[in-house]
Amino acid sequence: MRHRTVGDLMTPTAVSVRPGTTFKEIARLLDEYDITAVPVVDDGGRPVGVVSEADLLRKQTSGDVGSTAGDVMTSPAVVAEPEWNAVRAARTMEGRKVKRLPVVDVEGRLIGVISRGDLVKLFLRQDHAIQEEILEDVIVRTLRLPPSSLTVEVTDGRVTLSGSLERRSLLPVTARLCEGVDGVVDVVNRLGYDRDDTTGEATVRPS
Repeated sequence: MRHRTVGDLMTPTAVSVRPGTTFKEIARLLDEYDITAVPVVDDGGRPVGVVSEADLLRKQTSGDVGSTAGDVMTSPAVVAEPEWNAVRAARTMEGRKVKRLPVVDVEGRLIGVISRGDLVKLFLRQDHAIQEEILEDVIVRTLRLPPSSLTVEVTDGRVTLSGSLERRSLLPVTARLCEGVDGVVDVVNRLGYDRDDTTGEATVRPS
């Protein structure tokens, strides 16, 4: 089961500025590209900070609009790597209180930007796409069961599982696998089991 990564979700070839870029030029770029922040890179293309609309507004309020990117940027830049999963990117944003992360390659050079909006797209997946992934990847490939063995219903990202598994120990495992599918908001586990293998005894659940 392959989850989409930061590299899949980011906006590539991100707009960037240099530390010496002027206040007015930064404002023009934000407006032209309809973005709310821009990475600041050094001569090697490595992010050294980020300038956001909020940074510009703070300077404008103080009456100082002659500043450069190096003067107003938030530094150091908090960056992500393309192989990160969405959860790691989201937790980094939350932990560092930022709304976007420059994405860098193995040499630390800017290759894109991922924003909260990009991560939200994960939860805009169509229900049928989520259902198909659960049936194919979780039930068939991972659990090695026929696709008709369980019923999977998906409504607005909420997955409801019903049917019966052979062993009780598989119930929480199956639910966790479904929770890990991109776009899943919640999992309602209504699965039953034929044999309780959690007690060390061959207890068969009565029908």
